[in-house]
Amino acid sequence: MRALTQNKTLLDQTYEALLEAICTGSIKAGERLNQDEIAARLSVSRQPVNSAIAMLKAQRFVNDTGRRGVVVAPIDRTIFESIYTFRTAVEPLAVRLATGRLTRDAITLGRDVIERGKRQVQAGERSAALRCDIEFHNLIYTLSGNLIISDTMSLNWRHLQRAMIEVLNVPGATLRVWKEHDEIFRSMVEGDAEGAAAMMHAHMINATLQIPEE
Repeated sequence: MRALTQNKTLLDQTYEALLEAICTGSIKAGERLNQDEIAARLSVSRQPVNSAIAMLKAQRFVNDTGRRGVVVAPIDRTIFESIYTFRTAVEPLAVRLATGRLTRDAITLGRDVIERGKRQVQAGERSAALRCDIEFHNLIYTLSGNLIISDTMSLNWRHLQRAMIEVLNVPGATLRVWKEHDEIFRSMVEGDAEGAAAMMHAHMINATLQIPEE
């Protein structure tokens, strides 16, 4: 975590810095959060740190354990399974809707995201590859034209991001993910909405099978 700037409120920046550290695995599950150390690292007082931690508690990213203080919560398997159950039902629909709305610019953007994702994988940059993964799926949500899909998924990406980091630890998983992204998008570009939707359904099932145990 780096010292904060003044573009947003200190509370917002402190919350976002802690959430990013937790979701990318920089602060690991079970690790204790020392408010004084965090405040010093972010160059803020304890007040925004305490308020940010209270927000993270409410969202189930951290737990108050009493004697040990506040620790990062383990990955919530129930939340992960629930999100993927939803995604398995909804993302094939998003693909069907998005296929008919592809423009030249969208095709260029999609291909660019996929190539960047592959390069990050080859470079061993897991966090950057994960950001490309999220960008790829967000592109499909946006192209679908369905605001409920995009808004609902945006609320849950952070919980999902934590588990996706663990999924990508599985040998070969990251390469498989981007191969599937490539195949899905290629079918979309070819106008095969049903084929792309079937591939997306399989993509979700494959990811669900990699759900980490607690």
